[in-house]
Amino acid sequence: QVQLVESGGGLVQTGGSLRLSCAASGSILSINAMGWYRQAPGKQRELVAGITSGGSTNYADSVKGRFTISRVNAKNTVYLQMNSLKPEDAAVYYCHADLTTATSKLAAWGQGTQVTVST
Repeated sequence: QVQLVESGGGLVQTGGSLRLSCAASGSILSINAMGWYRQAPGKQRELVAGITSGGSTNYADSVKGRFTISRVNAKNTVYLQMNSLKPEDAAVYYCHADLTTATSKLAAWGQGTQVTVST
């Protein structure tokens, strides 16, 4: 069984920073892409940032220059450093990983962590 456990969400003022972490655990042979998505009330889940096992990254236009995604492959962990936060960044943030276990390839999701940005 595979688990993605997120941490680091919370309440921050506009212009502040937060760092999200997501650790994958279980019978994992390898992890390809990892990423962060977010979903605000009444909106669809959207990709915020992604990173391949080789370190290539991509970002939503709305967060470019403010957010940085990184990962430590040896720890099966991905991070999202969020700076200059805006009220429109408030959402539940979900970690995602495309991974391979001994028996299958699957797309795993974390349980989500709330980010609230006050004005």
